[in-house]
Amino acid sequence: MVGMGQWWGLVLVGLAVMGVGVGGYPEEDLVRELPGQPRVGFRQYAGYVDVDAAAGRSLFYYFAQAAADPHSKPLTLWLNGGPGCSSIGGGAFTELGPFYPKGDGRGLRMNKKSWNKASNLLFVESPAGVGWSYSNTTSDYNCGDESAAKDMYVFLLRWYEKFPELKSRALFLTGESYAGHYIPQLADVLLTHNEKSTGFKFNIKGVAIGNPLLKLDRDVPATYEYFWSHGMISDEIGLTIMNQCDFEDYTFNGPHNVTKSCNDAIADANQVVGDYINNYDVILDVCYPSIVEQELRLRKYATKISVGVDVCMTYERHFYFNLPEVQHALHANRTNLPYSWSMCSDVLNYSATDGNINILPLLKRIVQHHIPVWVFSGDQDSVVPLLGSRTLVRELAHDLKFGVTVPYGAWFHKGQVGGWVTEYGNILTFATVRGAAHMIPYAQPDRALRLFRSFVNGQRLPNTTYPSID
Repeated sequence: MVGMGQWWGLVLVGLAVMGVGVGGYPEEDLVRELPGQPRVGFRQYAGYVDVDAAAGRSLFYYFAQAAADPHSKPLTLWLNGGPGCSSIGGGAFTELGPFYPKGDGRGLRMNKKSWNKASNLLFVESPAGVGWSYSNTTSDYNCGDESAAKDMYVFLLRWYEKFPELKSRALFLTGESYAGHYIPQLADVLLTHNEKSTGFKFNIKGVAIGNPLLKLDRDVPATYEYFWSHGMISDEIGLTIMNQCDFEDYTFNGPHNVTKSCNDAIADANQVVGDYINNYDVILDVCYPSIVEQELRLRKYATKISVGVDVCMTYERHFYFNLPEVQHALHANRTNLPYSWSMCSDVLNYSATDGNINILPLLKRIVQHHIPVWVFSGDQDSVVPLLGSRTLVRELAHDLKFGVTVPYGAWFHKGQVGGWVTEYGNILTFATVRGAAHMIPYAQPDRALRLFRSFVNGQRLPNTTYPSID
């Protein structure tokens, strides 16, 4: 077994040996055209990066250049959560990438509010076992936060060998849901690399996480507070949960000192809310067939912390990515996996306890390295609601002894309230997106793009009704 110190030494020695790859982008990974794709002026790349050749472990990526002036735009990594859900199926082709699947599942339509209007975009199916990422060593599918962060670190180092021009480019680390674990832990590993390396250093310029799982003992009760505050459960049920359930030091095994009245109240709350409400977007109508196959990775826990969303695009996306011609165009599924592509992995055995990790100390370390951190929340999400995230950001600011630099108030886009925002210490931001759900760029693409532009451009969200530029 290689210890952490030895592991870092081996990686850094490997870097010195590998050196910098040849200039230009890899022609073998160029996606010439996806089936049914509208004509575009930017380039796309997709393929594999081996993160452990001995184990046969490889991660699949999709990279979309910025729609204009890609050579002057930053690089943004986006990860979906789950744990175990696809960033390509989610972020790239449902939320913020340049295309959405068409209704028949056989083609693509343009996403006019893609984030590649502001940045080059990189999506990775991580860890191995998600989507088309795989390992030839079955035990690799027993994984968790630490191994996922290590693999993503090695992935980025080797991906930069394919795209050396981007090595010095500003790097933004973003994601949603369980990426509230993935992204800060990856940032922590990259910062450790920067401290140890005498050569290449990651040019991290910001971290942004949407509706993120950060700390269970605050995020879990927030779900039931959200149910109550939005009229989804009665006073009696809501007050019983708040008064009878001990959420202090909550773990995925449930609350401590559980009383029968607490258990009964939680069961009653979940029954009243029911299967015909989309917990990820409480005002969105559900796609009825998806009631049967909800993508809820953690349904066995009291809350449904996951990344799936019940919309019919689930079926269109699944159909499209399982077309042989699509996989061929993406250079995907090179090992002919014995299962079809799915949004969330059925082969992964992800740690059931890593969700207990308190992420706030990692966010504190990131901020102390003078890297801006944005936490943003769709206000229609009951899975990881803004009620918990807002409180946790305030607690982090208090721990850092930061004062309020932007008082809590509305931000605007196109003359309307885009949400509410506050900032601490000129570096830590919490923002809501009005009318958005767990998957913010999907539910409110225009407002999400406005928020993202402000983030990557190092600007505050506009606090006036003056028209903002898209």
